[in-house]
Amino acid sequence: MKTFSLLALLCSVSTPVCAFAGEVDPKILEYIEKNLRPVMADAVVQSAVKQANAQHAGLAESDILDLDAQWRDQVGKPDQPIITPVMKSDASDVLRSLVAGSNGVATEVIVMDSLGLNVAVSDVTSDYWQGDEAKFTNSFAAGLDAIDVSEVELDESTQTYQMQVSVVIPDAETGAPIGAVTIGLNAEAF
Repeated sequence: MKTFSLLALLCSVSTPVCAFAGEVDPKILEYIEKNLRPVMADAVVQSAVKQANAQHAGLAESDILDLDAQWRDQVGKPDQPIITPVMKSDASDVLRSLVAGSNGVATEVIVMDSLGLNVAVSDVTSDYWQGDEAKFTNSFAAGLDAIDVSEVELDESTQTYQMQVSVVIPDAETGAPIGAVTIGLNAEAF
C-alpha cells in the first residue's frame, strides 16, 4: 500500500496550489493527517469511489450538468432519487462517523470521484458536481500531490466559520489517484 503524509507534502510542494496551505496552523494539518487519511484509505470509501468511477466513466459534460441540475432541484424536496443513494450509502456513514466523532472540529466531508461527482457526503451538498470548483480542480485535477486549502469563510449549511481542505484520494493498492476528498474544519476549534 502506498501512503503519503500531508505534512510532508506541504513541506515539499511549492506550487501555487499549496502556497496558502503553508500558512495553515500546524494543528490543523496534524488533525487532517490523523483523521482524514484513514477515511481516504477506508475499504468502504475506496470501493465506493472505484464503483462511481466505473459507473460514470462514459458521462459527457452535458450528462454531468444534467445530473447536477437534478441534484440541485431535489435539495430540500421529499423525493430525492439522485441524492438518496449518495446519502444512504455505507461510505456516507463513514463520513458522518468522522464528523460525529470530531467534537465539532469537522463540519462536513465530501468524497468525489475522478469527475468531481459526489460519491459520499456527510450532509447534503447544494450541488452534485464539485468538478468545476477549486476544491476539485486544485486537488484531483492538479495531481496526486496537490492540496487545496480554502480561506476561512462562514459556511451557510453548517453555520460555522470553516476552511475546506481538499486532497487527492489515492488507490490504497496502487497509489494511483482515484478521487478527491474535502473536509470542512471549524476554524474556531483551532
